[in-house]
Amino acid sequence: MDTRAPGAVADPGAGPDTESASESASDGHAADGITTTTVNGIRTVLAPCPGPLSAGLLFRVGRADETLATSGITHLVEHLALHRHGMGDLHYNGATAAAYTHFHVTGTPADVAEYLGGVCAALRDLPMDRLETEKEILRTEAAGRSHGPGRAAALWRYGSRSYGLTGYAEAGPYHLTADQVRDWARDWFTTENAVLWITGDTVPEGLDLTLPAGEWRPAPQATSALPVTPAYFHGDEGAAVLTSVLPRSTAAALFAEVLGKELFRELRQKGGYSYTAAADYQPRDADSATVVAYADALPQKQDAMVGAFVDVLAKLRAGRIEQADLEAVRASALSRFDLPDLAAALLPGHAMNLLLRHRNLTRAEARAEIEAVTVADLHRVARAVWADALMQVPHRGVDWAGFTAAPDRSPEIVTGRRHSAVADPSVALLVGKEGISLVARGNQVTVRYAECSMMQVYPDGARHLVGHDGFTLTIEPTLYEITAADLAPLDAAVPAAAVVTMPPRDPARIPQPPPPPKAPVRHAWFTALLWVLGVPALLMGGATALMALAVTNRGRQTEIPQDDARFLLACLIVSAVFLIPWGICLRRRKQGLS
Repeated sequence: MDTRAPGAVADPGAGPDTESASESASDGHAADGITTTTVNGIRTVLAPCPGPLSAGLLFRVGRADETLATSGITHLVEHLALHRHGMGDLHYNGATAAAYTHFHVTGTPADVAEYLGGVCAALRDLPMDRLETEKEILRTEAAGRSHGPGRAAALWRYGSRSYGLTGYAEAGPYHLTADQVRDWARDWFTTENAVLWITGDTVPEGLDLTLPAGEWRPAPQATSALPVTPAYFHGDEGAAVLTSVLPRSTAAALFAEVLGKELFRELRQKGGYSYTAAADYQPRDADSATVVAYADALPQKQDAMVGAFVDVLAKLRAGRIEQADLEAVRASALSRFDLPDLAAALLPGHAMNLLLRHRNLTRAEARAEIEAVTVADLHRVARAVWADALMQVPHRGVDWAGFTAAPDRSPEIVTGRRHSAVADPSVALLVGKEGISLVARGNQVTVRYAECSMMQVYPDGARHLVGHDGFTLTIEPTLYEITAADLAPLDAAVPAAAVVTMPPRDPARIPQPPPPPKAPVRHAWFTALLWVLGVPALLMGGATALMALAVTNRGRQTEIPQDDARFLLACLIVSAVFLIPWGICLRRRKQGLS
């Protein structure tokens, strides 16, 4: 039962996308302890559980449905929908993920009815007087938010669209209008695009979930920014992170458990490289899941950790999978079927599958799938994980293991007018009819206007562009020989939906070219010192050289008198007294220090 609920291990994705037993049951009929019904036209699942009532209202909309320019709009709707609930003691929350939005509450039946009814009432009529305040709150939340280990990988894998948007900061709170937010809520937060779950045997009295009519929205198609896999990129988190997308299956879920055990054993217990070494299986949409593996290490051990990490993957890919490891994770998965109130524990995941239109297995089918997984099945998953792997490494690449470096520069540049950087003429912007390129020594980045996910426009004239492939390019008029007229082709060609007007920047944050080097200050006393030391040094040095030459020539014919030798030595010492400090002073003058 591939869910986000406790005890979720088996993935019902092995079979065709058909109705589950509970879905095909008549309204109000229970299957495996889960009852299906409707509330105000919303698909609803119930399973009784002792204690306070818990409920969740799921909508099939998330960050992956947005564009980079509107990113954060779903999160903003979620905040507005929760505003009226204030500071009560009720345990509730909202969450916006890549493919869904979830409103959750725990309390009495009356609490649940009030909370979920209030959410739906707010969605029908969002409190737009709070719009600017909630935008500011979202920006504050983003500034303090910590990110999971797979955040950077999402950007590198998907680019700046679909599931790659989870790797970007939310740009929408800077510019979204009230009409845009209302339209988004009306189109996505609808009766047909929602699923309700309740850990009770009846629907709370007075629950009103009236929402606009609409249509169910499938999860978005995944985009790709990777030309080839397995691939790697350099990250700055001091850790190794591997992600791999593969079909949802029970075997894949169990493989992630085996991978986590092997990484922990080799990287922590044996190697002592890592504190955390683990793997996880995360359903992405109706058909695909992501295996995420992670290990950390101190700087001096990171190379060894990466080597051991890759060795674990290679071992599993080669089929060297211990039967004992499979039996251990299988036993753990099967033991979860003995949990009390299992139906209620699995209810959120069951509802999620209904929302995504992913087939829910019956309890017997899920158990049978877990029991049927073999080492050969895990070997096939291991090869698939390797084939689609994207690995973040802290320092050195892993070309030696067969991984290809993910592109860190655009393959081509546009033809257009050249605008050199003020500080370095070898760096330049090329503004063309179809796109813009930044070229520098050994690097080039291109964003084509038709493939621009977002262009942020600042009042000071700066532009920040992000292409579909995730490459970014910033135009700072203070740093390039470029004018607003030169940028006219860009402003006219970038799709209006991708343009984000930004607020003014703090002048201190606007980059400036480095100041021209200051002319060296020549102090008169230092110049006089150079002459005082230099003239005697050169005269004494020249005289000493001539004297040494004469004495040497005479010495070829007769023995050099000791008086001449002493005199020559004295001259050398006197010359050095002037020459050495003169040379030091002359060097300081050339360096502009005096």
